[in-house]
Amino acid sequence: MQIKDRTFVISGGASGLGLATVRELHSQGGYIAILDLNAENGNQVAAQLGPRTKFFEVDISDPTSVATAVSSLVAWTRQTAKPLGGVIPAAGVGFPGKLIDRNNEPIPLDHLDFVLNINLRGVLDLLRLCLPHLTTAPPTEPDGERGVIVLVSSSAAYDGQPGQVAYAASKGAIRSMTLVLARDLAQYGIRAMSIAPSYFESGMTAQMSEKVRKSLEKVFEFPKRPGQGPEFARMVRHCIENGMLNGECIRLDGATRMPSRM
Repeated sequence: MQIKDRTFVISGGASGLGLATVRELHSQGGYIAILDLNAENGNQVAAQLGPRTKFFEVDISDPTSVATAVSSLVAWTRQTAKPLGGVIPAAGVGFPGKLIDRNNEPIPLDHLDFVLNINLRGVLDLLRLCLPHLTTAPPTEPDGERGVIVLVSSSAAYDGQPGQVAYAASKGAIRSMTLVLARDLAQYGIRAMSIAPSYFESGMTAQMSEKVRKSLEKVFEFPKRPGQGPEFARMVRHCIENGMLNGECIRLDGATRMPSRM
């Protein structure tokens, strides 16, 4: 899939890995629809990057908000005459907590819902509403490709840490549905990939304590540092541009494997 003159929808695009992806795809001539709850950041990024970028305020956990955003961004693609080329649902949250705490009390259900509604249900909701506009996009040569979906999984899908039950469940689901999406959408010329980053510098990891950050760095193989946003964004770009990448989840972790105890 050629990035130039196609529109890419990126949720969570106002910060972190989503923002890095916005900048990378924009640099390749793409039109970018940024979906995010942070209107201040989103509007600022859109203003910096110019007319090929437009911000749409959305709460990815609210179906009405998602539907409104998708309707608006589709209208924008008609104005620009730049058809949809891909969807990158990069909005995500973590809410640490074991199912049973040290006092033998179950975790509040709304803590689980908070993570699953954004990391999983919100992803499916965004995809299902964008797909009718992706399946009818003009095909490209030589394979008749219409678009690419790049999902964001996590190393937690493979070796989640204690207290990551909801997060690992959501990211494991993303990993598991990648091949299913590829099979379901093959008839339309749409590919599906997912990326499983480990510890990358992002808004989520910025909330970690210095002690936790140092503990994580001890288990890195090489390079001995957290991943950087542009490295993730280049992998997204490669997933879009390489037509033979389909139905797979790529670990982007510098060979890091998380132990059961830090």
